[in-house]
Amino acid sequence: MTGELLVGVVGSTAYGLATEGSDEDRLGVYMAEPADLFGLSGPAVLTGSRVTTHPDVTMHELYKFATLALKGNPTVSELLWLDSYVVTTEAGRELVAAREAFLSTPGVRGAYGGYALQQSRKLLSRHEAGKEGFSADTARRTAKHGRHCLRLLRQAYGLLATGRLVIDMTAQRDELFAAGELAAHDPEAFSALFDREIAALDAVDSVLPDHPDRDRVGALLVELRTAALGRV
Repeated sequence: MTGELLVGVVGSTAYGLATEGSDEDRLGVYMAEPADLFGLSGPAVLTGSRVTTHPDVTMHELYKFATLALKGNPTVSELLWLDSYVVTTEAGRELVAAREAFLSTPGVRGAYGGYALQQSRKLLSRHEAGKEGFSADTARRTAKHGRHCLRLLRQAYGLLATGRLVIDMTAQRDELFAAGELAAHDPEAFSALFDREIAALDAVDSVLPDHPDRDRVGALLVELRTAALGRV
């Protein structure tokens, strides 16, 4: 794809939580072409994304990626913490080198904890609606959502405590899958587990700043776009 800066394998494969039926998901950043950026469609280009399938690939324009990462968006943020990449350029490496600048305590607590809480509530409401039991497919999907809720909370805890995001959760795979089974078959036990994890996240002393370094991120975007213009 024209303008690719960074592309990596994310999702269950990156977490070490893939199962036989898991797809390989890729996420990346691209830079809009100058003609598109400076033309009449410029504002729409900046907030654009490109989604393709086989394999599943989501690409965000540099501006959109940066604004989402500054908010602590978990799905977007993990791209900057992978061990390896499918595509990497000098500009992509500069983004990775600046990954700490996107972080803040409120951003991580709100984005990771908030998303996990939202998903947990959906799981519990699903149980309320299906008191007579789940189909096998619904149980599988519920288990997947449950383990990813716990995964988000564990990753957020580590990020707040250490300033680093651990993507590969293989060491906790059995525990995360067990939590998923609770989500599918024992909602009360899952709810109690979730409450304990939320309490731990709320209590952890954060090493992250109160605000992301927007000046550094903004300067980097200017630098990357200026360098790209010089190559036209």
